[in-house]
Amino acid sequence: MSEARGELHALVRLAEGPNATTTVIDNRGVRALLAPLDRFPAARRPHDNDLPVHSLGSAQKELGDLITAAAQGRPQVLKRHTTPVAVLLSLDASPRPAPSHPVAQDAATAGGAVNSQPTPSREPGRRLATLGDAIGDVLASATVPGLSFGLATLDEATGGLHPGRLVLVAAEPQVGGSLIGLAAARHTALERGGRVLYAASGPNSADITRRIIAAEAGGDYARLKSGTLTPHEQDVVERLRHAPLLIDDGADLTAEAIAETAPLADDLALVVVDRLQRARNPRLPLSGEQLPAASQVLRELAHTQNVPVLAVVDTGDAAVVNLLDADVVLTLTTAADTTLTTVTVTERDLGVIGRASLRPDLARARFLDAAPAAPADRPTPGGGEAVGRDIDRELAAAALPFTSRAVQGLPAEATRLLAALRTALTDSHTKDLDDLREPLRALADAGLRFPDHTEGRRLAAALRPYGTPESTAADITGSAGQATAAGAPVHASADSGQAQEDVAEDEEDGEDGLKPGDEEDEPEGHVFPALKILKDAVGRSKMHPVPVIRKEERDSGPWPLISEHMDGEPRWVHPDATATRVPHIRANGKRVRRDQFEVPDSFGEGMLCLIDRNGSFPSACSAVPLAPNKLLHTGPLDAYDKAGAGIYLIDIPEWNRADMPHPLGRIIDRPDEDGRVWVTTPHIKQLVKLARDNHLAAMPTIHDSWTGKANESLFKPFYEATRKARTELVQVGGAPYKDYKTRLSIALRLLWPKRPSQRSPFWRPDWRMSMVAEASVRHWSVAFRAVQQGHQLLALRNVDAAVFWAPDGTAPATYRIGTGFGEVKAKFVKPGEIIPEGDD
Repeated sequence: MSEARGELHALVRLAEGPNATTTVIDNRGVRALLAPLDRFPAARRPHDNDLPVHSLGSAQKELGDLITAAAQGRPQVLKRHTTPVAVLLSLDASPRPAPSHPVAQDAATAGGAVNSQPTPSREPGRRLATLGDAIGDVLASATVPGLSFGLATLDEATGGLHPGRLVLVAAEPQVGGSLIGLAAARHTALERGGRVLYAASGPNSADITRRIIAAEAGGDYARLKSGTLTPHEQDVVERLRHAPLLIDDGADLTAEAIAETAPLADDLALVVVDRLQRARNPRLPLSGEQLPAASQVLRELAHTQNVPVLAVVDTGDAAVVNLLDADVVLTLTTAADTTLTTVTVTERDLGVIGRASLRPDLARARFLDAAPAAPADRPTPGGGEAVGRDIDRELAAAALPFTSRAVQGLPAEATRLLAALRTALTDSHTKDLDDLREPLRALADAGLRFPDHTEGRRLAAALRPYGTPESTAADITGSAGQATAAGAPVHASADSGQAQEDVAEDEEDGEDGLKPGDEEDEPEGHVFPALKILKDAVGRSKMHPVPVIRKEERDSGPWPLISEHMDGEPRWVHPDATATRVPHIRANGKRVRRDQFEVPDSFGEGMLCLIDRNGSFPSACSAVPLAPNKLLHTGPLDAYDKAGAGIYLIDIPEWNRADMPHPLGRIIDRPDEDGRVWVTTPHIKQLVKLARDNHLAAMPTIHDSWTGKANESLFKPFYEATRKARTELVQVGGAPYKDYKTRLSIALRLLWPKRPSQRSPFWRPDWRMSMVAEASVRHWSVAFRAVQQGHQLLALRNVDAAVFWAPDGTAPATYRIGTGFGEVKAKFVKPGEIIPEGDD
């Protein structure tokens, strides 16, 4: 069987090939048949038929178990990416021609793999398929989305990159055709974790690498040639270091060499050929009169390997392009009177099927999405003159990378507002533009922290003129260099993104806050050796936890899907209340900013009740559902199984209550293109309970999942030790209590260190985010019980802060006042007074 394990990818390709070869695999006398899907048609739609599905990588590791299951009559479907490609069947249930050679028979009995003869045709002569078979195949394949170009408008015009098709990017030199191939390669390798073969005929690997760094970091491509990197670019380089992108820039690169190399790259998702050269070059086989033959080889490669092949040709000449006989052609053109690049999409036998507009950012080796131009027959007010001011147009241009989702980092509400500005300018709607003035002023005064890169700095500068005079004269803070807010009213928003200079005890910030040496155990006699205790808690588990995911595995599987936004922290203010961020000077003289709350007269007389939860994160450790071992791909689920824990892809459930934030908090701000989000087990359990209690119309569908056997007590010994230490040290106060809190925070942050250079005894982002999500769920649930009892919630933030309206001057009974874990501190202030934070 070891031989079959090593050759599994090749054996599967034989099953997929035109001769549909089957293979008998023997594991110490237990035998199964690796067969084409035609031998068992139900395997084409495994989820509809309740069949287990395994990726080729996991099948290699678990091949012995799969053979046993198949031999017992339980078919095992093998898939490449999301597409079924072969099936393991019981040998008794599947007719098998006997090996025709004695050596083959010997190999079978010795535990090897034996290729059988081709699968017999259904009828003599050529193999035929009924229309029903074809419809089934089409419907099955339609559920598998194509790979993205990394450009939303281009995906919309083309439908994405689909397996088995040759896509040609035709562009004259200096128009940027290679950047389309590079964008698809970047998105597939870096965002989806798919393996990419980048065959470079012309540019070398150094050129390609610099272009990837420039595009990902927003850096200057020309400057990168000098070898000078900014700190941000160095961080990007560390993230790219283990990307599954293979570059072949060898001499004498031919289409045949590419076709021979591709099958050697396991689980290949995409092939990019950069580039085919129209003019003959004796040093480049992929040039001149060799192009039509090369195109046929690449087209056959796409078909036999069932992967998309994206090839770039340096001409837009239709006569040359037509000779290459591609399935889809993207022709790039740039008119003299516009800064946009137009992509015309044509499909063989159909002609033009779509168009897209892209904004070239050649200095950073990339394209960005561009909003579609207004229809030519729509007149603009005032005899064709453009509406809006210069600052409006500059803000719209600066916002484009964010509104097109080419660049992330803005709260959803800000993104929607800026998109509305672009639409108003494009459609020449003067009234809509006027209506946006006040919301844009509030946005400028809201104190947003913009990303520290070129796009972020440009947007911050473009938004600044909209602010109040006090705001534009405020101190310049933050690495992005944007103006902070000064006295700006921020109306109710769950995602206002307001920055806080001082964070509460359990608040998570954008960085991990770790530094070299934090990973070392505390010295003997330390007031609270938190890291030692956490390591001991994990180490004593009988489930043999895996505390560190190996570096070579972190760029694939579930790990790239996990992000800080999965914490689900609520950042919400009641729609009828107004929160204003104002300057404040603390007793120690430090200048900070704090909230002021104003409530309408309809609320009547009362006070603001400020709730501060104690030890939200360590409290969550008492019973957080975790998968101690690695997460396995368990795919779509009919229902949540409480025996499992991990991450789940779900639809965002509808939430119509205005008196409480959405149960998923800020998770809903980052949906994928299908409107779905990844959540951890605590939020899944929360939604199950809300649906059971009829607070949700239905439990959302689980479209995908990565899970393992659940354990809620993995961190409980750590929780018990932490609670005991707090009870003692909170009375002592001073330096011992501060040291306790510092080491507690470091230990929990070390569960998922962000910087690759940071050493840690852990690397489990699922553990870290499940723990934070558990804290968020508990925070939300207690507030929800208070609202159900008739209390008015004004704000819910982070995992520990809540503000209630208290007409009678008392805190909601759902909270226990005290200094212990799970208890809260309560403080009362009048409307309009400064809301204290942290150690104020």
